[in-house]
Amino acid sequence: MRKLISAAIICVVVVSCSGALAKDEDKIEFGFTSDFYSKYVWRGQLLNDDPVFQPGVSASYKGFTFSLWGNVDLTNYGSNSGEFTEYDLTFDYSGTFSEESKVGYSAGVIHYHFPSLSASDTTELYWGLSFDVPLNPTITVYHGLGNENGMYANFGLSHTFEDVLKFSDTITGDVELGASIGWGNSTYNKDYWGIDGGRLNDLGLKIALPIDIGGGWAVTPSFNFVTLADGGIRNTDAFSTKSDYFFTGVSISKSF
Repeated sequence: MRKLISAAIICVVVVSCSGALAKDEDKIEFGFTSDFYSKYVWRGQLLNDDPVFQPGVSASYKGFTFSLWGNVDLTNYGSNSGEFTEYDLTFDYSGTFSEESKVGYSAGVIHYHFPSLSASDTTELYWGLSFDVPLNPTITVYHGLGNENGMYANFGLSHTFEDVLKFSDTITGDVELGASIGWGNSTYNKDYWGIDGGRLNDLGLKIALPIDIGGGWAVTPSFNFVTLADGGIRNTDAFSTKSDYFFTGVSISKSF
């Protein structure tokens, strides 16, 4: 619990400092997120069946973004109650191919660190494309380095209905619908699921209700469903005897 309280204090300090820096240099943008989820499911893998707290901070400058994200277990599901079980460090560059282009791109590196778990640190390179057309299709491909050197690809679709919710003249909310499907090659599936062959991994559906409360603050409740798409992976029980997960979440974010 002390670690959880310390994490909250650190987040407040980082946000305060970020605001001061952003005021001095308006070309740098900062962001802060504070998310709570009823489960932690990553690429179809159940990592925690109980509630978790996931804070994050980021700084962006001319297309470059550096972010730090973490996961804190809120129960003793994995014998790590109140402790950070994961830190992710991400360095990203994003942009569009031209001012008129409807195609965006991103590329970067993610380092995963597990301070309270027996899992080894891993690093992935990734690249992605996004298309400013109906349903906003995206594709992101991740390439593992080191011992876990498989490839995972995710294809997504989404649509936003703007200003559907109106709480006052200044507080409005959107409705966001999203769907995604993930695929792993044989190396990736052998590393994570213990099964050979390139296969579909996870199918995800999401409904989010981002509410703009002013001053750069937003509150976003979400409802999520994830199912394992491949029969062979569903039968592995590598992370759980279940293969279908419904979970809820709420995100509090601030941009500077």
